[in-house]
Amino acid sequence: MFTIDIKNTEELTQDQLETLSSMWQRCAGRIILSTTLAKSGHPGGSLSSLHTLLLLYSIMKHDPSDPDWEDRERFVVSIGHISPGVYAVLSEYGYFPEEDFLTEFRRAGSIFGGHIEQCVPGVEWNTGNLGQGLSAADGFALSAKLNGREGKKTFCLMGDGEQQKGQIAEARRFAVKYGLKDLICIIDRNHLQIGGSTEEVMPVRVRDEYKAAGWNVVYVADGNDFQQLYKGLRRAYLHQDLDPERPVVIVSRTVMGKGVSFMENKEKYHGSPLPEDMAKDALKEIGLSPDLLDEWKEKRENHVIPDVPHSLRKVPENPIEPGEPIVYDAETITDCRSAYGNALKSLAEANNKKGQIPKILGFSCDLEGSVKMQGFHSVSPEAFFEVGIQEHHAAVCSAVTTRDGFVSFFSTFGVFAVCETYNQHRLSDQNGTNLKVVSTHNGLDVGEDGPTHQCIDYIGLMENLFGFSIFMPADPNQTDRIVRHVAVTKGNCFVGMGRSKLPVVLDLDGNPFFGKDYQFVPGKADWLRRGKPGSCTILSYGATIPHVMKAWEELHKMGMEVSVLNMASIKPVDEEAIVEAAKQGPIVTVEDHIVTTGIGAITARVLVKHGISQRLKCLGVRRYGNSGKPADLYRMHGIDSEAIVKAVKEL
Repeated sequence: MFTIDIKNTEELTQDQLETLSSMWQRCAGRIILSTTLAKSGHPGGSLSSLHTLLLLYSIMKHDPSDPDWEDRERFVVSIGHISPGVYAVLSEYGYFPEEDFLTEFRRAGSIFGGHIEQCVPGVEWNTGNLGQGLSAADGFALSAKLNGREGKKTFCLMGDGEQQKGQIAEARRFAVKYGLKDLICIIDRNHLQIGGSTEEVMPVRVRDEYKAAGWNVVYVADGNDFQQLYKGLRRAYLHQDLDPERPVVIVSRTVMGKGVSFMENKEKYHGSPLPEDMAKDALKEIGLSPDLLDEWKEKRENHVIPDVPHSLRKVPENPIEPGEPIVYDAETITDCRSAYGNALKSLAEANNKKGQIPKILGFSCDLEGSVKMQGFHSVSPEAFFEVGIQEHHAAVCSAVTTRDGFVSFFSTFGVFAVCETYNQHRLSDQNGTNLKVVSTHNGLDVGEDGPTHQCIDYIGLMENLFGFSIFMPADPNQTDRIVRHVAVTKGNCFVGMGRSKLPVVLDLDGNPFFGKDYQFVPGKADWLRRGKPGSCTILSYGATIPHVMKAWEELHKMGMEVSVLNMASIKPVDEEAIVEAAKQGPIVTVEDHIVTTGIGAITARVLVKHGISQRLKCLGVRRYGNSGKPADLYRMHGIDSEAIVKAVKEL
């Protein structure tokens, strides 16, 4: 494998330049071949950044024979559409045979997708949604710092067009605040994007913006010249004449389509492959035989893609201690967010030992007090990160740290934790992270803050993410158990709660229903009350449970013995309990959520799936709320105890 000792090599030798030139020729040919054979792809940016890719892998600490080598340096390619260039270079360095790439690129069932994915050996993070890569690199750099991997670099390659994204500004500020001095970013400054010139589409003063954020800035006048680019990389790597405590960005002036004269400086080739005749001309100009296209075309047509799972990169094992559960007695009235804060503090005390690498991290967005993370912060300050009003960055950065074995809690209000950051969670879901999104202030229960802050679509949105579980605790005791469960259980989780203080749910004897012996089980609903055969069952969760319990008491006084089923586990859902309820009698669902996409809709799906015909009435939010007390809003939207009693009586 070709390597360069960047610490001891001041400039590239003639032999090294010749080797890199030969590597460039082969990789440029693969870029042309792969995109033309697939009849799609992004050759232009792949060619402009090819010199950077080849040099980075020559100086990085990595091992193609063991892509998950724990001591490797991390490299995030934010411009995921330059996958032809990335795959070409990875095959050059021995991560996989070039035949796999050229015969399978952009074909169904192949790991070699149009945007890079970590199922490809050597790829750290699925990208493609521009603007998230620097946040991901921040996450890897933060993990390295926490793990004591001083001096191990994290690299990030970005395009100049994506500098228009606001999330990049968030990530820039975070990197400086938390001293991510081993972070090196390279911007492929070819001045072109899909719509034409970056200056015409949306001008960005790239170097000025990084300087203003406090970064070291290195400019390379010709990023398609190996010697110039190497000197810039070496300066950044060694912090020569730079502030050693700050991250570095290399702004590298390149040419779109570099190496093929009729492709150079043409935005058309950002995302347009060459037709076969022009591809042959390009291969010839690169110095390769045009016959290669016909040879690989035949191989591609005859190649059968193997049926193999698209696995994710390995994550270090990091067992978590659940700590001692906290039990709130029958007289306690508190909010679930306070119970979350207490549980999180308890988890920190059990897992983040002083003088040792912390296991649990906490990320807040200027709402530490509101989401009750003060306790965690007080006992584990080195593991708490105040990200400011930068939710997009916080969502990605916190998720990325879990790829290095940390368990990360990201907490903010529902509209920011879910609605604003849905795309970020979607990408994290595809990357197989272990993020715990604990969202306070959901639903109409937010009250006086009004409709802009009343997240009423949290289930509908999060249910779309295949790898996320969804839990909505009914009271402080169940909150405590759920938080401990998600901490020790692998996988992305969404835990939601309202703002108001709630009474402890009691059993018929007046004891806490979720007492000291209670254990939360995903996919298992809780029968808070059991009615008579033929009676109605009320299905609910979260902040509406007190209203349901009040309705149960009123119905009980009327001689109507109904059941109450608490659906704290919404995904996975307890289908057996729903079926049992339907066989017993009619069902009323009650939720502080849009009625068409919450537990009511889920219940309807379950009934249809199991071929059950039963009366079902869904109570929930049917329009945006307004500013007012939660009790008044519940009454206005028909999800208070009076409305529940009326619905049950009608059925």
